[in-house]
Amino acid sequence: MKAVYFEQFGVRPELRTVPDPVPEPGGVVLRVEASGVCRSDWHGWMGHDPDIKLPHVPGHEIAGTVVAVGPGITRWREGDRVTLPFVSGCGRCGQCRNGQQQVCERQFQPGFTHWGSFAEYVSLHYAEQNLVRLPDTLDFVTAASLGCRFATSFRAVVHQGRVRGGEWVAVHGCGGVGLSAIMIAHALGARVVAVDIAEDKLSRAAELGAEVTLNSRSGPQSGPDVVQAIRDATGGGGAHLSLDALGSPQTCFDSVACLRTHGRHVQVGLLLADQSRPALPMDAVIVRELEIYGSHGMQAHAYPEMLGMIESGLLRPERLIGARLTLEESIGALVNMDQFGTTGVQVIDRFS
Repeated sequence: MKAVYFEQFGVRPELRTVPDPVPEPGGVVLRVEASGVCRSDWHGWMGHDPDIKLPHVPGHEIAGTVVAVGPGITRWREGDRVTLPFVSGCGRCGQCRNGQQQVCERQFQPGFTHWGSFAEYVSLHYAEQNLVRLPDTLDFVTAASLGCRFATSFRAVVHQGRVRGGEWVAVHGCGGVGLSAIMIAHALGARVVAVDIAEDKLSRAAELGAEVTLNSRSGPQSGPDVVQAIRDATGGGGAHLSLDALGSPQTCFDSVACLRTHGRHVQVGLLLADQSRPALPMDAVIVRELEIYGSHGMQAHAYPEMLGMIESGLLRPERLIGARLTLEESIGALVNMDQFGTTGVQVIDRFS
C-alpha cells in the first residue's frame, strides 16, 4: 500500500510503498476512506510524543470500510462503515471497566502507539469495543473529521465543561478544535466569545455562532488586554466556561484568567515539549474557586449522543471541512501545520 512514511523526527516524510497490514487478534483492517490532518500529527512528527517508534506512519482521525477481521471479532464484518476514537481502550483495565476508555492504561492510538491512517489501509487494535458504526447519512469525510478534534471538543464542552444554555463560553484558538467547540457550545444555547490572531478564522467563528470575536494580536484587545476584553464582553464577570483550544502557555493562562468565580477551564490543545509546564494564575484559581479539567478524546460508548445531534441537524460538522487533499498533498499540510495558515479541518480523501 501507499503510505506517508518518515524515519526521522522533523524530517519531511515521503510517500512510500509499504507492506499491507494484516488484522491482529481482536483487531480489523480498514480501507481508509478519509483521514483528518491534525496538529497532533504535527506534534508526533516533531518527536513530541514518546509513544512513537520510528519508522512511522501518522494519522489518527479515521473513517473507513472494514476489509479484514482478526480472531475474536464478532460484532464487525467486511463492508462495515466505521470510525473510532483516536484513543481506543483495552477493555480490561480499571479505567475501561469504569467507562473511561479515553484514559485507558494500555490504550491504542493509531498514528501514535502504532502506524496510522495516512495510508491506503490501517490496522486497528481493540476493535471489538472501540469501532463506531457510521449512520448511512454520514459521509466518510465528515466522519473522519469527528475522530479527534470534534469528538474531543464535544466531550470538553458537554461532559467536562458541563455547558448550560445562556452561559458565556470563551474559546481561545479557532482552528479545528476551536471551531468545533464554538459550533457545539452555540448549538447548546451558550453565548460564545472566540479569540484568535487571524481575522479569517474569527470570521469563520462568527459564522458558526460566536457572538463576540476578539483578535488577540491586533486592535484594542491585543496582548494582555484580551482577558479584560472577555470580561467586558461578558458584562464584567468573565466566562463561565473557557477552553484553550490551541495549546500554548499564553492561551492556557488567558483561558484560566478570564473565568468568573466558580468558572471552569478545560485544556484541549496540547501543551508538549518545552511548553508542557505553563505558568498559571493559581491565585485566581484559589480566590475564585475555579475548576481546571483536561479533555483527552471521547469514548466510543459516548458517540451516540454526538451522532444523534448530527443526524438531527443540530450539529453540522461538515461546515468545518476545509481543504480536501491527496495522500501526497498531506505531506505539505503536515509539515506546515505549525504555521496555522489554514481555516477549518483538512482531510485526505484520495489515496491512490
